[in-house]
Amino acid sequence: MANVIVNRVAEFLKRFPPFSFLGQAELEKIASSVEIQFLLRGETLFRQGDPPRPHFFILKEGEIHLTESHTTEEEIKEYLDEGDVFGVLALLGKRPYVLNAKINQDSLIYAIPVQVFEEVLQTNNRVALYFAAGFASGQVVVRQDLSQGQKARGVLKSESRDNSLLIFSDQSEVKISYDVLTCDASHSVQEAAQLMVEADVSSIVIVDHSFSPIGIITDKDLRSNVIAKALPLSTSVSKVMAYPVVTRKKTSGFSDLYLTMIKNRLHHLVLTEDGSDQTKVCGILSDHDVLVSMGNSPAVLIHSLLNTQDVKEISAIRNRAGKMLAYYLENEVAMDFVASVMTEINDVIIQRAIKIAEESLESEYPQMQSIRYCFLTLGSEGREEQLLSTDQDNALVYENVDEPLKLQAAEYFLKLGTKVVEILISCGFAPCPGDIMASNPKWVQPLSRWQQYFAGWILTPTQEALLSASIFFDFRAVSGSKSLSEELSVFIYDSLRKKPVFLNFLAQNTLSTPPPLGFFRNFVVEKSGQHRDQFDIKARAIRPLVDLARLLTLSHAVIGVNNTFKRFERLGELEPNYKELFSQAAKAFEILIRIRAIEGLKYDNDGRFIKPESLGKLQRQLLKNTFVPIDELQDIVKVRFQLENFGQ
Repeated sequence: MANVIVNRVAEFLKRFPPFSFLGQAELEKIASSVEIQFLLRGETLFRQGDPPRPHFFILKEGEIHLTESHTTEEEIKEYLDEGDVFGVLALLGKRPYVLNAKINQDSLIYAIPVQVFEEVLQTNNRVALYFAAGFASGQVVVRQDLSQGQKARGVLKSESRDNSLLIFSDQSEVKISYDVLTCDASHSVQEAAQLMVEADVSSIVIVDHSFSPIGIITDKDLRSNVIAKALPLSTSVSKVMAYPVVTRKKTSGFSDLYLTMIKNRLHHLVLTEDGSDQTKVCGILSDHDVLVSMGNSPAVLIHSLLNTQDVKEISAIRNRAGKMLAYYLENEVAMDFVASVMTEINDVIIQRAIKIAEESLESEYPQMQSIRYCFLTLGSEGREEQLLSTDQDNALVYENVDEPLKLQAAEYFLKLGTKVVEILISCGFAPCPGDIMASNPKWVQPLSRWQQYFAGWILTPTQEALLSASIFFDFRAVSGSKSLSEELSVFIYDSLRKKPVFLNFLAQNTLSTPPPLGFFRNFVVEKSGQHRDQFDIKARAIRPLVDLARLLTLSHAVIGVNNTFKRFERLGELEPNYKELFSQAAKAFEILIRIRAIEGLKYDNDGRFIKPESLGKLQRQLLKNTFVPIDELQDIVKVRFQLENFGQ
């Protein structure tokens, strides 16, 4: 290849990982071996099930879809664009392709010889980690519970974005099982399976007289090699075990262990004294262990929370959840999924705090243990939208009690709420500046008092009442007797039916913040104070969408749907003529909370105030586009609730 072309190829490659991790000599060697291929729209580069080619690929220009063939249809699994690396099964594991590569637009690709790149893979740790982390397009590594999320792709578009690789850097975090279940070759598959059940593990290592590994049997082997083939249960384990056993030294680094699993498509990796199969078994690493060590599995974090009542440990787990959030944001996982995961973790933290508080008061207030109560979250946590550890908004409602117990109940539940709030503060949830928390006696009340609160706000919709409505109408039961919160919801909707004009006042309030019409030069930024010349993304963009979704679902008497995503989805069902607009509003909301979360993690704050100059061109355009559905929805509200002359 002519030097000028090699230089152009090298210039392109170094813009994208993993090639951005290469030295100049390595880069030029790879570039000089590249095959340039031009593909026409409608062509197929490779098909599902095809044997791997001697190349993997990077898309130079055009558009390629990775699809999965089903019996009756073909499902698009991923859209590729400039700089995406794909077809890596030829590099890792030499397996047949699991997806099709369909050319959607005329495309130019660089085909990189596996043989040339394998040396780099062995010697360059950052390149190895790139593939081990599953960042190549269409690559399946360890399956994670991302069924509701978008597939992570295009993670490392420049060297400055490879921070996610740090999840592999701390070997002390790797959880390896050293108590390995073993048996000798004389055992039957039934005996081996029984040992696995008793030990509650998914594998058993077959060893010889010196305890060296000669084979391994996993759950999958039992299904595929015994049950599917209808072998008798008396069959010797030696007949169905996988061998020879791939082994590594017990002191090997995590990246080496994990990459070995990837290359050999292993769910379990056996560790021995010297790394060979001729010495004693001393450990095993499973894909479950990998998830635990990576710390980005919601199930792992929740399991850890459910098994501790130590406040410091709970706080540490919450910090790990923050790292998981950063990982999800970096991998562009869908925000409704991210929000639901973070909500689940926050809910479990609150529930653990409540349990700790309950147990600390149990002996002092035995009479109170039979009284039903419900702990409510409000605001963004009530809507299942709190991503960062922003300030807490919560309250407590308990059932109406007889006169002799009123004072004691008020005292007990205030103490309970106060302890919960204090524990949450210790876990990193800041106190509410407006003191809307279960440590404030005003917000720890029996059901009858809460009904009076809501009736008063609806009957007399002052500005203060409307502000309270925007906070308390989004309550959600997190722990305790949820029937109390349901009873309160029914009361609220009954009150709204009796005074529907309240919704007109609420509608008028949603128009108090019109969307910015221009961009930052003509933008609504703070004019003074600590946040001068910064854009308030919460007040100017997020809150209007939240308020609009709340208003419209209240007008349809939709009970039990507090989440903004779900509200817009439900509104699309109720008003099919505006379904597309509601869908755009939900997407706008997703973009906004993603930007806020990213800014918050970047500057270690709540992400509310954004410096316009910190956003790139694409981010600014995305932000500008979110204002369109806000404007359209406000126009609809203006007409529907007849606000032109309302209040005059």
